[in-house]
Amino acid sequence: MTTVTRTDVLIVGAGPVGLFAVFELGLFDMKCHLIDILDRPGGQCAELYPEKPIYDIPALPSVSAHELVDRLMEQIAPFKPEFTFNRMVSGLEKLEDGTFRVTTDENEVFEAKVVVIAAGGGSFQPKRPPIPGIEAFEGESVFYSVRRMEEFRGHDLVIVGGGDSALDWTLNLQPIARSVTLVHRRPEFRAAPDSVNKMYALQEMKQLDFRVGQVSALRGAGGQLEAATIKGPDGDLEIACTRMLPFFGLTMKLGPIADWGLNLHENLIPVDTEKFETSVPGVFAVGDINWYPGKLKLILSGFHEVALMAQAAKRIVSPGERVVFQYTTSSTSLQKKLGVA
Repeated sequence: MTTVTRTDVLIVGAGPVGLFAVFELGLFDMKCHLIDILDRPGGQCAELYPEKPIYDIPALPSVSAHELVDRLMEQIAPFKPEFTFNRMVSGLEKLEDGTFRVTTDENEVFEAKVVVIAAGGGSFQPKRPPIPGIEAFEGESVFYSVRRMEEFRGHDLVIVGGGDSALDWTLNLQPIARSVTLVHRRPEFRAAPDSVNKMYALQEMKQLDFRVGQVSALRGAGGQLEAATIKGPDGDLEIACTRMLPFFGLTMKLGPIADWGLNLHENLIPVDTEKFETSVPGVFAVGDINWYPGKLKLILSGFHEVALMAQAAKRIVSPGERVVFQYTTSSTSLQKKLGVA
């Protein structure tokens, strides 16, 4: 029997705008569950430029994407949001009672009175590396994300890439894999220096192997890897492996949302500027994924949008209940919700 997770508001996307939506919805006592295709909160800014300064967040002259996400997570903690990571939202269905049923690519089922799409430019899709014949191994022994670490236990693992994802998973999977070989085209990395230092320390202790070069060929049968050829400065080297994780970056695609029956404008979702509701009542779109005349793709614009969206969402979640506008600076009830009264 399929387990159904129920919540007031289901938010698709856990980037800054999706996270701040939890705060605005929480002020109106709405419970939120967020689903994201990535393995952590933060969305595009945390995944693609975590250390890059952002200069247009009000009252913060300069803040890194990583710090902004950390602050947002701290801000929404009183509302106890729930998260489901490493999942793509695949289906949307409106039930007879007006509730929305949402499914993921892992066949999980969620039901909510309101759906908020805060998916930035869409879902992140991994870039396929230029390795001949890699398609035959995808989903069987080549994976672009780690959903369950146990699937890599006891395997000879090759990880390809030089960013945070590659280094993080090298360190996390090293204790359970039979062997780990990290491959990057140069000895300099884009990852956190602490992670790089830990990787080199493990290499010194011969607990993993680091190779400068690029994977140029794969060998195996029936979708199962047997070996990978690494083209390096000293020529080609074939190493045995049974699993590979390539981290070559991400691209943005609207994905299954394009099939939800929403009106689209150049692959974006048109909304009104009163509620930021889509062509489907009860489904809202905020942040970079929406479109309206004069739209600016800024994080601070998304913050404004969720404030107005929350007012409309409350009327759906609690029909007949009067929506009272209050200021956090003067409302004792709001301050109690935030734990600062």
